[in-house]
Amino acid sequence: MNRFVCIHGHFYQPPRENPWLDQVEVQDTAYPYHDWNERVTAECYARNSAARILDTNHRIIDIVNNYSKISFNFGPTLLSWMQEKDPETYAAVLEADRLSQQNYAGHGSAMAQVFNHIIMPLANTKDKRTQVIWGIKDFESRFKRKPEGMWLAETAVDLETLDIMAEQGIKFTVLAPNQAKRIKQGDQEMLWRDVAVAKVDPRVPYRCYLPSGRQMAIFFYDGPIAQGVAFEGLLNNGETFARRLTDDFSVTTPNAQMIHIATDGETYGHHHKFGDMALAYCLHFIESNQLAKLTIYGEFLQKFPPTQEVEIMENSSWSCAHGVERWRSDCGCSTGGQPGWNQKWRAPLRQALDWLRDEVAPIFEAQMAAFTNDPWGARDKYIEVVLDRSEANMERFLQNISGRKLNEDEKIKVLKLLEMQTNAMLMYTSCGWFFNEISGLETVQILKYSARVIQLVRDIATVNLDEGFESRLSLAISNVPELKDGGQIYRSMVKPSIVDLLRVGAHYAMTSLFEHYALDANMYSYTVRNEQYDIKEAGRLKLAIGRALVRSKDTWEQAHICFAVLHLGDHNFIGGVDYLNADEFAKMHTMMTNAFLESDTPGVIGGIKDFFKYHNYSLWHLFKEEQQNILNQVLSSTMDDIEGSFRQIYDHHYPLMQIKNDISLPLPRMLMTVVEFILNRDISDVLQQEDVDIKRFKQLIEEMRRWSFKRDQTNFTFLASEKLSSMMNRLSDHPDNIQLMEKIVTILELLGQLNLDLDLWKSQNTYFAMSRRIYPDIASQAGKDSLADRWLGLFGHLGEILQINITSPLLVVKS
Repeated sequence: MNRFVCIHGHFYQPPRENPWLDQVEVQDTAYPYHDWNERVTAECYARNSAARILDTNHRIIDIVNNYSKISFNFGPTLLSWMQEKDPETYAAVLEADRLSQQNYAGHGSAMAQVFNHIIMPLANTKDKRTQVIWGIKDFESRFKRKPEGMWLAETAVDLETLDIMAEQGIKFTVLAPNQAKRIKQGDQEMLWRDVAVAKVDPRVPYRCYLPSGRQMAIFFYDGPIAQGVAFEGLLNNGETFARRLTDDFSVTTPNAQMIHIATDGETYGHHHKFGDMALAYCLHFIESNQLAKLTIYGEFLQKFPPTQEVEIMENSSWSCAHGVERWRSDCGCSTGGQPGWNQKWRAPLRQALDWLRDEVAPIFEAQMAAFTNDPWGARDKYIEVVLDRSEANMERFLQNISGRKLNEDEKIKVLKLLEMQTNAMLMYTSCGWFFNEISGLETVQILKYSARVIQLVRDIATVNLDEGFESRLSLAISNVPELKDGGQIYRSMVKPSIVDLLRVGAHYAMTSLFEHYALDANMYSYTVRNEQYDIKEAGRLKLAIGRALVRSKDTWEQAHICFAVLHLGDHNFIGGVDYLNADEFAKMHTMMTNAFLESDTPGVIGGIKDFFKYHNYSLWHLFKEEQQNILNQVLSSTMDDIEGSFRQIYDHHYPLMQIKNDISLPLPRMLMTVVEFILNRDISDVLQQEDVDIKRFKQLIEEMRRWSFKRDQTNFTFLASEKLSSMMNRLSDHPDNIQLMEKIVTILELLGQLNLDLDLWKSQNTYFAMSRRIYPDIASQAGKDSLADRWLGLFGHLGEILQINITSPLLVVKS
């Protein structure tokens, strides 16, 4: 067969970690999920690792790992997050690459990606090289093989970038069709053909010769089909998708040809719900009907090397009609916004970052020269630490680059210099320019990286770049009048996020009033060792006084800090943290303890101000996650009081409310609010119990059906889906627990009465695995064992509710 199909997915999320904490903080817009990484993973990345194929009755007949059949790349920063936060999906992605090597003659589905999605043509040569090297090393550490191809951020390309990739052993990349300039066959120098207008034929690969004499194979994807997938509803039907792909083959050429597309991977499930299923069915339909052979770029390139040469359109991309202007000017490409908005802020933003990068580069070179004769080579190797921050590995790295044993101060300095450079690259992540407003989440994120750079260069070289950076940012005018400009946004939205050792100490001191810490506590990317801790309580008042050693896991910077924090109840904290010597600490400890024991609250507050002067802290200095946790704890008693009052009203006036409801008279809004609150609270409580009270659950379902009110559908759906998933996992571990299976069936039937849009994906996965692992053995006992017959009947009924066809020939064959 000379007809091949390849579908490429570019799976990527911008790095969202707080630069000081190395963790993604809670993002309210992603509710009910913790953050957008978690939400998109649930909606897309995980689903493609277990995508459904349905029969004509919309029942599941197979669950497949889409990644093993397509070409894909994952952003390294996304995989780093996934490895920690969703190891199951992470493992499925790695396993897919291993499986694909069996399907595609030893070639893996996964491609590498430039490390943190920098627009490569706009980067300097040093950053380009590091981005390529880091992308390759990250890939090798995860997939345990060398990458053949590399994905460029936004497919933005220039010859220097391709040359660096080729130098590092990359064989091919994928570009948009509009990025081909002209082509020719073989060595026919005079027969160049312009394809900028006539368009390049995407069905074959091309060879691009580079200034160094190296070469790079380039695949130009099919633009119209990719456009149809991303924006024109082609994922509404998997068969239609398959036929659209296979209808594009030429019927006149006998040569091998490949129809291939590339889109954002999030298209398959996040941007288009059920897109993962459409993709799975498309692949299944092509294979089962032998319309073409599925392949990936590495396999096709080996079998059918390029016979044509191409010249590329330099400084071009797939998402900007103006080349790469979207990331440095008001070119007109944006994601919309309010009428009258513009993106004139893009140019001064990039100019400010370029200025900062170029200011810190000579400082980096000069300071690193004391430890290595190749500072930029050391940065290239620093990916070893980014991937493994264990102390043993970091010690090994420091020894290797310096060739000698460094003292503690030298180690800290080297690590700070390299962290400075890491953040100087992260601040160029493309998403900072992609959207319509400089105050957007993505732009604020890259400004946080720049703030970390400025902080580190101040620590290392006592050079303050704040004023110069802010003045340049002030030329970037916001579309939101009250935010004014980039300088104001930097001061109001970025600087409050800056963390130092004292702030970590303040966080530790305040949160210690609500949770017990071990002697050595992990606090995001810091450790805190308790050296002395005393707490006093008087009614609602609490006073904590102590000393601790705070240490950064990233730079090894550490300091002994002293603290005192007074909790006045609710959200009112007054705290101080500073570097006090032993005598100062003893004096402070005695004075403030005595004042507290004498109920001299003003004296305690005055002591905090006197001893800690300008280093005073409050609730607003806590990291966002703990701010929310503490406020929730503070509010819990308030919510209990409200619930008590509402429940009393509900119980006392229930007969009257019921009569009005029974005769179809509307309840007063205030009473309806009481009903909503109580029933929403009660059903949430039941769903969060470890062992669901079925009797109580039935009563609540009946009660909710009786009243017409606004249900907390999002919360119910999330809690119910997680509860069912947990119960199915228990059933998988103990399949002989028929009572548990009955309970799951009952809960599903009851929830069906609420018309919830349940997410049964995890439960279906577990059931499907059980149908392969357990069902065949028990089915062999049918008619011989009454217990087996009962189990099979119940299991079959559960499958009907979960919409899984366990009698499908496809499933039975695979079993």
